[in-house]
Order: sequence, then C-alpha cells, then structure tokens
Amino acid sequence: MEELVGLREGSSGSPVSLRELWGPCPRVRRGIRGGLEWLKQKVFRVGEDWYFLMTLGVLMALISYTMNFAIGRVVRGSGIPELKTILSGVVLEDYLDIKNFGAKVAGLTCTLAAGSTIFLGKVGPFVHLSVMIAAYLGRVHTKAIGESENKSKQNEMLVVAAAVGVATVFAAPFSGVLFSIEVMSSHFSVWDYWRGFFAATCGAFMFRLLSVFNSEQETITSLYKTSFRVDVPFDLPEIFFFVALGAICGIVSCAYLFCQRTFLGFVKTNRVISKLLATSKPLYSALAALVLASITYPPGVGRFLASRLSMKQHLDSLFDNHSWALMTQNSSPPWPKELDPQNLWFEWYHPQFTIFGTLAFFLVMKFWMLILATTIPIPAGYFMPIFIFGAGIGRLIGEALALAFPEGIVAGGVTNPIMPGGYALAGAAAFSGAVTHTISTALLAFELTGQIVHALPVLMAVLAANAIAQSCQPSFYDGTIIVKKLPYLPWIRSRKISSHRVIVEHFMNCAITTLAKDAPLEEVARVVTSTDLAKYFLVESTESQILVGTVGREDLVQALRAEPPSWTPGHPCLRDLLAGGCLIEPVTLQLSPETSLHQAHNLFQLLKLQSLPVTSLGRAVGSVSWVELKKAISSLTNPPAPK
Repeated sequence: MEELVGLREGSSGSPVSLRELWGPCPRVRRGIRGGLEWLKQKVFRVGEDWYFLMTLGVLMALISYTMNFAIGRVVRGSGIPELKTILSGVVLEDYLDIKNFGAKVAGLTCTLAAGSTIFLGKVGPFVHLSVMIAAYLGRVHTKAIGESENKSKQNEMLVVAAAVGVATVFAAPFSGVLFSIEVMSSHFSVWDYWRGFFAATCGAFMFRLLSVFNSEQETITSLYKTSFRVDVPFDLPEIFFFVALGAICGIVSCAYLFCQRTFLGFVKTNRVISKLLATSKPLYSALAALVLASITYPPGVGRFLASRLSMKQHLDSLFDNHSWALMTQNSSPPWPKELDPQNLWFEWYHPQFTIFGTLAFFLVMKFWMLILATTIPIPAGYFMPIFIFGAGIGRLIGEALALAFPEGIVAGGVTNPIMPGGYALAGAAAFSGAVTHTISTALLAFELTGQIVHALPVLMAVLAANAIAQSCQPSFYDGTIIVKKLPYLPWIRSRKISSHRVIVEHFMNCAITTLAKDAPLEEVARVVTSTDLAKYFLVESTESQILVGTVGREDLVQALRAEPPSWTPGHPCLRDLLAGGCLIEPVTLQLSPETSLHQAHNLFQLLKLQSLPVTSLGRAVGSVSWVELKKAISSLTNPPAPK
C-alpha cells in the first residue's frame, strides 16, 4: 500500500504517497519539509568548511572545560613532533585515528590528576586531540558531499586544529594561531590564517563562556588575572634588566634542551631502560612517578618546592606584584599547616630557607625533574611546566632587584617600586619561547594575564632568549624528532655566505635507476625485481637519457604480469608495454645541477616533497631526496675535518 500514489480530488501537483495524502496535517508536513530544504540551501551557501571549523572549536572547548572540571573535582588541580612530521608530507599510520581519542583523554586525565607530583600539562596532547577530531570531521565532510579526499585540504584542517588546541587550553586565540604558525609549519597559507582565527576564537569563547555558566566567573576574564601597576609599570633603566633576564633564560634553555635531548637519547639507547620501556611501560612510569612523588611530598622536601600548589596556583603566586623578600625582611610568617588560598606566597617561604633559597632550590630540582618526567610514556604536555619554570627564573631575578633597590630605581626624579611579578611574566614568556623557538609566547603571556603593560620589556626578553637558544640548540619539538628518528627535514642553520654557494651538483645522488622506452622487457623485469623503488624515472632512450616522466612500480608489475611468460629476445620493449595502458606520470618539477641548496630546501618544505629529479639540458643526471638534503645540511653545520 505504501507504494500507491495518487492525487486528492480537485487538487493539482505532483503525485504523493497515500500515507502522506491521507495522513494527519499533510499540508503542514509538506510546508515543514519545504522549509527545511530552503534552510539547508541557505545555510550551506557560505560553505560547509566554516561550520565544521566552528564545530571543531566548540568541541575542543567543551572537552577542555570538562577535563578541567573533572580534575578540579579530583585534586582541587605531546603529539606535536609527530604532527610536524605529518605536515611536512610524511604519512604516520594511525596517528590521526579517532580510535585513539578515548585512550588519549583517559591517559591525559590521569596525568593531570597527578598535579604537582608529575608536573606536566596538556597543551601537546590537546593539539593531538584537536587534530584527531579535525581529521575525523574532514573525513565525514568528504563522505557527506561525495568528494574524494584532498591531501592539501586535510593539511589545512590540521594546521587550524593545532591553533584550536592551544586556544582552548589557554583561552588565547591570537597566540594560539601564531604558536601554530611558528611551531607547526615553515610556510603558512594566508587562507589558513583566517580559518585558524575563526575556529580558535569559537573555541576560546566557548571555553570561557562555560566558566560563566558554571558560576566560576561573573564574566569572561583572563585565566590568570594580575594587578600590575598601570600608570608606570616599569622604569626605563629596568629595560636593561629585562634584556639580561632574557639572556639568562636563553642560556638556561640551551642547557635544558641539551640535557633533555641527551637524557632522552640515553633512555632509548640504554639496554636495560629501553628493554623496560619496551616490555613494561607501566613499571617504568610507576618507578619514575615514585621518585618524583617522594621528592615532592609536602611534609618532606616538597615544602621547599611549593608542592602543595597546583600549576594554576604556581602562576597565580609567581605573578604576584608584591615583593616577598621585602615583606619578610622584618617579619617571619610561619609555614602554614594547610594551604591558604589568600596567601599563596607563604608556600614559597621557609624561615630557615628564605625566599631566595626556596626559589633557587625549586629551579635546581625542577630542572632535572622535568627532564625525568618527559621520559614517562604517558600523554602529557610540556609547555606549561617550562612556562612555570621560566616564571620562577623571572621571580628570582625580580626579588633580587627588589631587595637591591628597596625604594625602586630613580628615573626622572620619580621613584617607583620594582614589581617582581613583571619579571616573572617576562621570564615565563622568555624561557618557554626559547625552549620552543617561538615569539608568540610574549602574546600568550598578555592574553593569559589580561594586561599588556609590560609589552615592550617582555618582547625584548623573548627576543634576547630566542637569539641565544636558536643559535645553539634545536627546539624542544625538533630535538624530540631527532631522538625519535622521525622523518623530518631540518632547518639550514648556517648563516654563512658560503652556504649559498652549495649547489645541487655537490650533493645529488648520481646513481639513479632509469628505464628507457627502448629497453627490452627482460631488462625492465630485472630492474623491477632487483630494486624496491616506488617510482622509476622514464627516459626517451638509453642513449639520449631525456627525461619524459615517471612510472609507478605497481603499474609496471601489473603490466608485466599481463604479458605472455615467454618473450622473444629484444621484443617487445617497454614502449609497447606503455602503449598497452601503463600510466606515465609527467614530471612537473625538476632541479638543475646549478640550483642552490637553499632553493632546493625551500621547494621541498613549501611543496612537501620527498624527492625530485635533477636534469641538465633535459637529460636525467641524478636525483635529490631528503637523505641527500640532510647530509648536505649536516655537512654545513658540522663540516668534516680537513684531511
């Protein structure tokens, strides 16, 4: 009966089913259906991408807020290297699989529940979670509209997702996008820039809006509110001390990066530890956590490390604009038995240890404890710990200056007291920027605190720290890529004029395998079976070696299997095989032997290439891949000793 159609008597229009014809309110239902179709056309007129980007931002904000809420109830408290590798054109299996989402969230929740014991954050894992959702939404989008997967469009979504991941952790859309640009890719599309801001703003707005709905905040405010003096936040002579602070942070960051990379390499190469990590990851994690927990136990050594404070309380206390050294100069407040939320700075003071002793001990201990924590195989972020560590460096310098100039520095006949919290803010931005090789940490510091009064000194400190760190050590993420041996094309760090004289002819691979159109099929079969290349360079003839394209290995194998098993010597040749339908891919880009190393490096990074042929007057003379580029860059950084 459902298949029968008809028209109501006296009506005009297209036939409808009898169920619709005689069902209740047929006109109303047809009107609703027509209205929904009209709304669908209007909504998707602006492009489906924008709605997926907004959904991505809102979803990441919901997850970030839910995780913060859950951890708060428990304790009242990175996948970035792999993503960089993917964005450089390398395929990492299962990294973006949505099936890993639940395990990542559960593991990260346990990490954050450990609080100050493990002292790790969530920025890196949140970037990973964000790109997993972005990849999944991208696949849903392509299936919904019936398009084939587009690699370029997928990379656009991943770059935007990285910005959303940072923005929903700190409620900082501007620094989230800039951090994504600086860390994730060497070349950035302006199209991704606007899309990143749109998605990051949706995520950051939703994240802070949830705090208002939950009555945690009266309105949308910054995460770490400060009360720095606005009229004269710093005197002009203090600029020198801020730059010196940046230099100190740069030197300490070089030591940290070197020690962290060396220890991580030791863990991976040591026979006992590597076997333990391969067979019993939970046991290694438990042992490392036991060591860290024993040291941070509050009634013990932990009382000198402010271990009762959560990571948020660490920053709230370090950004305090009052000088603790001056406050305890004539008085000695007792160490409270319970945490005092109104006087968090009491956790940094001990009558026999003083403020300077506690801060110095905190920095020395956290230096190696952070390095140990980075080796634990759990989902964890490493940006927030180094941000707090830098704040500790700045606070120590600020307290020393406040004690040296108790009345402040006289400038223009006016004396203003020194605010150690401003130095803590500059130290946090400078050290984290030096470790990650980014400048956007300065903007992140302003978005986190809601005050921009220290814009100039903080930026100068970040620049000074980066100038030292970038000239001496790879970033934290690049160092992890090196230790994990992930396929990644390094930067050309040499700034010497002589590096521009290095050309492709000096380092290209001349031993290339080519297939000529006039080559007998016996020779083609021998080459295919004796090598494992994915593609072969196709030349016009054995004599001319004029490059005409590339042929895939799978296509050749299928074509050869379709031929008769017995061939007449010399006949047929590869040209006959190609005429039978074997696909020839044109070579749209090729290098010249005179192309410089810098030009070749830029092409590989911009277009995310794996290899390119080298031709001279059309003749194939060699090839360049990541292997040759890495060797050339390494020889520039560490030139071989003269014989």
